[in-house]
Amino acid sequence: MILYPTRRAIALMAVGAAPALAVALLAPHLWTAAAAWIVLAMGLMLADALMAAPPRRLELALAAPRVIGIGRPETARLTAAFGRGGPREVELAVGVNDRLAAVPDRQVVRTFEGRAEADVRLDPVRRGEGRIEGVWARWTGPLGLVWLQRQQPAGPPVSITPDVAAVKEQALRLFARDAPLGAKPLLDRGEGSDFHALKEFQTGMDLGDIDWKQSARHGKLIGREYRTERNHHVLLALDTGRLMSAPAAGLPRIDRAINAALLLAFVSLRMGDRVGVFAFDSKPRLASGLASGPAAFPLLQRLCAQVDYSTEETNFTLGLTALAGRLDRRAVVVVFTDFADATSAELMVENVARLMRTHLVLFVVFRDEELEGLVGREPTAPEDVARAVIAERLLKQREGVTARLRRLGAQIVDAQADGLATALVNSYLDVKRRGLV
Repeated sequence: MILYPTRRAIALMAVGAAPALAVALLAPHLWTAAAAWIVLAMGLMLADALMAAPPRRLELALAAPRVIGIGRPETARLTAAFGRGGPREVELAVGVNDRLAAVPDRQVVRTFEGRAEADVRLDPVRRGEGRIEGVWARWTGPLGLVWLQRQQPAGPPVSITPDVAAVKEQALRLFARDAPLGAKPLLDRGEGSDFHALKEFQTGMDLGDIDWKQSARHGKLIGREYRTERNHHVLLALDTGRLMSAPAAGLPRIDRAINAALLLAFVSLRMGDRVGVFAFDSKPRLASGLASGPAAFPLLQRLCAQVDYSTEETNFTLGLTALAGRLDRRAVVVVFTDFADATSAELMVENVARLMRTHLVLFVVFRDEELEGLVGREPTAPEDVARAVIAERLLKQREGVTARLRRLGAQIVDAQADGLATALVNSYLDVKRRGLV
């Protein structure tokens, strides 16, 4: 229990300080009477503390989720129960570490029958281990002169993981039979290069798919139906360097990349491919084996949750060379990265080109919405014109880098942050249908 004066008590002491000092100066022999005000104030504070609800009656608890997906706030319920004889209102506060944000972190709640409840929104800021550092409750006595405070020690950690709930929602929409037009790219029959079955020829089928021998045997046109190939190797290469920690639509780019990577992994596993994860900045940080089957998705989720933020510059030579050394057959390598200008991207282009000699590369870049906003904004001052010119130059440099990679044979996925995951899945499926692997 902690006991300390309120502002009212400090004001009460201050009001009596001036008269007490005057009495002590004008009548030194009455100095003992000058201290009477202080004694009276202290007595009132003591009486207020004795009349207040005792802290031993308080039961303080916080019901918080154990797992939170990045970018998906959750609500925690804070409860203060005095049993009987509680105060009219109580002030509640929650302390969290730098991985979480509590909104509001402090609030005053009225009690009903000695019980006060309040909701606190927990906003995940960064992946990792969030901690509830403590929960505090304080209240005053009937006179409002003293604060009584009690603290609940830190609770269990809160794991802040990639937003798997959003990934599964997107995946279910993609696989749904009634998905809206443009959001259902997951038909794996009718195209591709793996023979699936024979069916009666229908209008719209390719004439080259007619099986003439079977047509002659059955006396009608029979066509061959294909499906996309399976058992491909898909490597998700995550650049975790300094630039990937910059925000994109409210979340760090690396978190956007992980969400898109998990959605692609979910789709790939369901379509029979094998998926692995590789993360690097100044050196390789994570390298997993290839997993197969839908049951492997939780493993990939845990691996992606281990990918931490970094302030180091990305070493593409070391990272992509190490990645190439782990691949023993042609694979689809999905590179999630970002670059600031054409000069810094030169080494990246060289190493990606070296990787494309053997493998198919899906190159994922974030559309720089901030630069596009500066270019499209109507200038109101000379400084705005200068910013627009510089932003346009940087955008042209980025377009030059992606155009060069496209000429080298890379499949470029360039989309806004919110639509990156869907654009990536569509590109992956297009690659499979065209038989580019």
